Amino acid sequence: MSIPQWQYLHGEPVQQGRIKAYESDFCVTEELGYGPDGQGEHLFLLIEKRGLNTAAVAKMIAIWANVAVRDVSYAGLKDRHGITRQTFSVQLPGVSSPQLALLETEQLRVISAQRNSKKLRRGALKANQFKLVIRGLEKDEHINKRLIDIAKLGVPNYFGEQRFGHNGQNIDAAKELFAGKKVKNRDKRSIYLSAARSLVFNDVVSARIEQSLHLKPIPGDAFILNGSKAGFTPESIDEEIVNRFATHDIVLSGPMIGKGEKVHSDALAFESSIVEQHQSLLSGLTKHGLKHERRALLLMPTDMEWHFDDAGLNISFTLPAGSYATSVMREIAKISDVSSYTFKRDNE
Repeated sequence: MSIPQWQYLHGEPVQQGRIKAYESDFCVTEELGYGPDGQGEHLFLLIEKRGLNTAAVAKMIAIWANVAVRDVSYAGLKDRHGITRQTFSVQLPGVSSPQLALLETEQLRVISAQRNSKKLRRGALKANQFKLVIRGLEKDEHINKRLIDIAKLGVPNYFGEQRFGHNGQNIDAAKELFAGKKVKNRDKRSIYLSAARSLVFNDVVSARIEQSLHLKPIPGDAFILNGSKAGFTPESIDEEIVNRFATHDIVLSGPMIGKGEKVHSDALAFESSIVEQHQSLLSGLTKHGLKHERRALLLMPTDMEWHFDDAGLNISFTLPAGSYATSVMREIAKISDVSSYTFKRDNE
């Protein structure tokens, strides 16, 4: 299926830019939010990788440590194109770690290695720091205002296009799964289920922005405490709720559909009008045991800084785990990812 063109929060951008022309154009650093405790059977490796995806590094570590790939863990997946600093853990009970130099290559560097009592688990990630170069952009009043507005007001918390696969193939695969096709690979099945939920979430966010319903709460809305995953649904939108929303203590949320509901009244009616357009996806997700969850409607980049040079826009910001840099970039300019045909090493 073709992926919809969801609403922009700051209007459709004018300029066109290119990302990932060089490996240093896209740099990501993980923030776990905690450090290794210095003891235990799990070795935490902080790795800087270039031109390698997360799965490839996990295999390299497994070979280096002489263990099964299942004994290597990481918090989240990172792209091959760019420079990433990411932590991996490998289980080495009662075994000294091999020499770190034997793991390093031109594309992989070990920054630190420390023991920890527990393995690194998927999703155990606080945030990601991004440092990007968007080539081809020129400084003018229009784009400078967009950057200021993004820093102040945020962007839609859309799932990025990579969640849906090329030409939306993960959505098509989810529909086939729900129609009865067997998918034995658990990871692939999880990807398809996530894509289905993400599509509906993006549609709800886009509809709220289109109707300016992101600016204030409506009766029955569910909220998330800013900076956390905890949420609640008040019985009514009273003055206290309005004030907490105005001061960004709480933020509006959208549905990650599944069994159950978290909203009521006007919010339920609004979300249901969108979800009803995806009834087969809701039925399939419920059948596979997924329960209704909530996700923040808007995404607020922090520590956002930028400047222009001859290459274009140099920008850095931090995003909470589970959010996408592409959601920020699409509000800045019309971005082309050129990594598949012009990606170069920095020394080329």
